[in-house]
Amino acid sequence: MDEITSSPSAGARPAEPTTGAKPAEPTTARKPGWDRSTRRAALVATLVAVPVTVAVAGFAFAKLAPETPAAAPTPTPTASTARAQSTTPVEMAAPALDARPATVCRALMSQLPTSVRELAQRPVTAGAEQNAAYGDPALTVACGGAEPSVPATADVWTVNKVCWYVAEEADATVLTTVDRETAVRVTVPRAYEQPLQWVAPISDTVVASVPSGGDVPAGCTG
Repeated sequence: MDEITSSPSAGARPAEPTTGAKPAEPTTARKPGWDRSTRRAALVATLVAVPVTVAVAGFAFAKLAPETPAAAPTPTPTASTARAQSTTPVEMAAPALDARPATVCRALMSQLPTSVRELAQRPVTAGAEQNAAYGDPALTVACGGAEPSVPATADVWTVNKVCWYVAEEADATVLTTVDRETAVRVTVPRAYEQPLQWVAPISDTVVASVPSGGDVPAGCTG
């Protein structure tokens, strides 16, 4: 005879163990599974969130990015910029010179700088071999004239190893060498302040081309 084993019915209570002990209860609850509609809703939410995040990041970057740099300022002219000046020849006298002074003066004129500070050299009306001019109003250099008579109490100034006697006139300061065999006279218009500074580059040329000599005042030695 075959043995047939039947399953308990749905409403039937399972038999308790004969030992009298209760069965252990599960410690974790079963996690319910996602159905298809739930997964689709999550995917749609993700697709919507990504563009929004990208847009927010782009907006933040635009706010933090530096603005277009301003154009560089136009440089201002420096102090060394040449003064505007006339190119008209400067009127100067050209007295006849003896052979020796004429030779010395030609050497001086050939070595003078093309500019004195910011004053460019200008042509002269006469005696280019003994005269020179710079700027407007014109600062002039005349070589070969008579040496001035220097009072015993007069001030003399040594500039770059050349001794100058200073005489004030109405519209200019006149500086004349007093320690050279041939005198050199520089006339500095009142428009140019601190006249001793204007003869500094000329003094360098005087040292190089005009020999020292003459009756040198005491203030030039020492």
